[in-house]
This record gives sequence, structure tokens and C-alpha cells, in this order.
Amino acid sequence: MTESHFPTSRQSARSEIERAAVEQFESRPRDTGIRRTGKPVRETHVAEPTREWIVVIPVKGTGEAKSRLGDGHPDRAALAQALALDTVAAALAAASVVLVLVVTTAEAAPAFDDLGAFVVIEEQPSGLAAAIADGLDVATDLGAPGRGVAVLLGDLPALQPAELAAALAAATAHELSMVPDADGTGTALIAAADGAVHATAFGAGSRAAHAAAGYVELAVDADSGLRRDVDTPQQLADLAPRVGRFTAEVLG
Repeated sequence: MTESHFPTSRQSARSEIERAAVEQFESRPRDTGIRRTGKPVRETHVAEPTREWIVVIPVKGTGEAKSRLGDGHPDRAALAQALALDTVAAALAAASVVLVLVVTTAEAAPAFDDLGAFVVIEEQPSGLAAAIADGLDVATDLGAPGRGVAVLLGDLPALQPAELAAALAAATAHELSMVPDADGTGTALIAAADGAVHATAFGAGSRAAHAAAGYVELAVDADSGLRRDVDTPQQLADLAPRVGRFTAEVLG
């Protein structure tokens, strides 16, 4: 069971929720001043977006966050939340993104609410697939003709807004599309240009599973922040000079 944390419950009228959410996003500054450490990544210039997008980002609660990073950092929960905050901040700043839906626990919700995301609270977290399904359910309620829906994983701390914007611009040419992770076996992003996401298969071997379900692979450089997810201490160390401000603060 889920509930929409901002600004009303999921039981509220659809028009009321959509109006409040869209007004909040349209009123926010387009330049959120995301600060990066180290050498900046080159911004990708994209054509004027032809479609508005809703982006769903599932974020695990602190109790189940990033177990594989446990030996690499003393505060695993804080690090996992920082990775997600940097991902959400980049999505919020991406051109053509009109709404970012974060699906997470009540404990983690305030930090994402403060960023300006629309938070969907999982009262009883039951895994990644269920969180994505809940987010897509709300995205459908908030969607409109001509608005695409994408699912983005929440462990991309080096993601640049322009990288996501470029991928979504390319995604408008396909009914269903995807971006694999840097390892080449998983998936970082799936997108449905008509808003009808289906057959999500995130997890081990998801690249092949999504391809089999009809998702077209978008051409994104392997070193793009959109493909550089973090699951291990080594992956985090490799990305340290490029991470966003939340992750940089936790790393010190």
C-alpha cells in the first residue's frame, strides 16, 4: 500500500494532485545549481525536447540500502541516500522532465520532499519491482496525452541533467527504449514515449530481459553518468571525482 506524500493523498481527485504537482515543478528554477567535485563532465547539448517526461525513481529505505557497499563505508545508509539524492537532483534539473516521482519509505521521504520531488511512500516495502509498480501507478494517474514515462534507478551519483535530457530526447523516437548500465548486463533507464511502461525487469540480466520485451537500446556512451551505477566500493572509488554534492559530502 502506498500514499502520495505531497501535497495530498492518493485518494484525492486526480485533477487536484496533478495541478499541485505540475504547479510546483513549473515554478521551480530550471538551474538548481548542482555542484560537482573534481573535473566537470562535459555537458551534452540536445535539441529542444519534443515531449514532457515523468521520471519514476525507486529508492530503498535505509534498512535495506546498498548492502554490497557495507565494507567500503562506515555509514552505508547515509551513503545510499546520498547516491539517490544526487540522482534525483539531476533528474529534477533535466530539460523536459516535468515531474520526478520518488518511491521510498516514510523514513527516507523528507529528504526527497525537500528537494522538490513528488514522494510516494511505501508503507510496507516489498522490493524493487513493487516500488516501480507503485510509482508507475501514480505516474499513470498524473500522466496526460503526449507525456512520456521513464524509470530511472537511484544509484547514479555522477548523473548530469544534460545526460538524462539527451537520453529522453532520443527516447521520443521509440515506443519503448532503454539504457544499459556500464557493466552491460543491467539496466539504468527504461522509457515509454507514450507513457505506457510495461514488462519491467530490473535486476540481474535485465538488459537482455528488457530487449526481449521490446525495449530499443539507446546509444549512450559507457562512461556517461547515466550508465555508471554504484553497487561496490570500487565502483564508488572510480566515480569519486565526478559525484554530486550529496555523495561528496558523505565521502568527505
